[in-house]
Amino acid sequence: MEPSEVRALFRRYREHGDLRAREQLIAGFAPVVRRIARRFEGRGEALEDLVQVGTVGLIKAVDRFDLGREVVFSTYAFPCIIGEIKRHLRDRVWDVGVPRPVKELAVRLPKEEERLSATLGRSPTVRELAEALGADEEATLEALDARQGYKALSFSALASESEDDSDLLGQIGSEDESYARCEERLVLHAGFEHLDHRERRVVLLRFAQGLTQSEIAVQLGYSQMHISRILRKALDKLGDAVADPIPAS
Repeated sequence: MEPSEVRALFRRYREHGDLRAREQLIAGFAPVVRRIARRFEGRGEALEDLVQVGTVGLIKAVDRFDLGREVVFSTYAFPCIIGEIKRHLRDRVWDVGVPRPVKELAVRLPKEEERLSATLGRSPTVRELAEALGADEEATLEALDARQGYKALSFSALASESEDDSDLLGQIGSEDESYARCEERLVLHAGFEHLDHRERRVVLLRFAQGLTQSEIAVQLGYSQMHISRILRKALDKLGDAVADPIPAS
């Protein structure tokens, strides 16, 4: 959906209570939800279930989005959808209850194993893993065992061949505000590659330093209307870069 169309629908929804406009917004961004959900496939949940969870995040984003922020909706909605899916995976996918500290350590294990295996040319020992994770050996062993709690198997299934899905733990997000903020910064950094020097400066002055458009106009020697056009164009570029295409994980 074009940014101008999105803002028009939001005005109809916010100012006139037009529920059909709300439905159009949700339907218009449904393909974005599906693309994001595909990034989390194979982690113990069916794709359609992930799409439903992501749609909940989209609905929350639609209902909470503030038109006065002068930010394109896709930039706001993207982390809302991802966060909703990650919370769902973190809280509901584990079949066996695992303490949070052990679970968080288990989530970090696969990436460290892969990194150490590439560096050492062999599988790392428990001691080497513990040092890399900044944990003691006992906690590392608990985290290794916790992988078996990710997906429960029946006794009959134990006798047959089954997929080793332990490496999926490294993909599950945890509720960490600093991590979420870091992810948003990475998304914005990629979007900034599409802006020229003047557009970057205006965006930073507006949102990093909190200056008004009038203050930016005085500082840069432009009219407020010109600053408004630069800002709108920059935000449109950012929105396009963030929403489509979505980079593969």
